[in-house]
Amino acid sequence: MRPAETKLIARADLFRIEAELRKLGKRIVLANGCFDVLHVGHVRYLSGARREGDVLIVAVNGDSGVEGLKGPGRPVLNERARALLVAALRDVDYVIIFSEPNVEALLNDVRPDVHAKGTDYTPETVPERATAKQLGIRVAIVGDKKDHSTRELLQTIRKALHD
Repeated sequence: MRPAETKLIARADLFRIEAELRKLGKRIVLANGCFDVLHVGHVRYLSGARREGDVLIVAVNGDSGVEGLKGPGRPVLNERARALLVAALRDVDYVIIFSEPNVEALLNDVRPDVHAKGTDYTPETVPERATAKQLGIRVAIVGDKKDHSTRELLQTIRKALHD
């Protein structure tokens, strides 16, 4: 298994990596998320995403995006720490940090075979569904039932600290 640091890639490297993977006939999967305080739901989501193809690229929301999505006090971990944690997972081949509100631009850049989303989405609620459809990218809903969340985990920790 490659060290986590070697899995972190810059946006500029995407085109080269994507071209190399296509030459090798690899099916590419793109998954994304905040991954603020990694938990079992994240691991199961990424494992499910990996089963959809040969190579898993994970896009991690940048710090400003997480704050916008999750509210004040988030993220708990900075973007590099979150990206390294995700990169340390065996199922993950590459990690990129992105600053846009969704991954539509990355779908255009990477042109994955599959765009994987967690079970908190349905095919109809995936924010990038129109872009994926236009580009011929299959959307897959993967992972286990959404019964864990970072928000709930943080609430449990805060409650334990105050008890």
